[in-house]
Amino acid sequence: MSQLETAMGMTIAVFDKYAKTDGNRQTLTKAELKTLLEKELPNFLSSGKDKDATDKVFKDLDENGDSQVDFKEFVIFVAALTCCCHKYFEQQAAK
Repeated sequence: MSQLETAMGMTIAVFDKYAKTDGNRQTLTKAELKTLLEKELPNFLSSGKDKDATDKVFKDLDENGDSQVDFKEFVIFVAALTCCCHKYFEQQAAK
């Protein structure tokens, strides 16, 4: 598999790993998202340790207001975070 195919597979695997803990493999609950943030993004997000930040991230991700984060909403989050990282590293390289 190519690097991009591997990355896509990993994104799916991470979502599935945390989404299945409550029995619904299609969505993340707020608790599942909190665990995912703490375990998978400990160096990027302090929100895993800050309840208010976790609530804000969850509210922002729950685009359709159903109190769940589905895979599409999760992928949009991952893409937005990746864009921020890319921009940051471009700025650092320019210095």
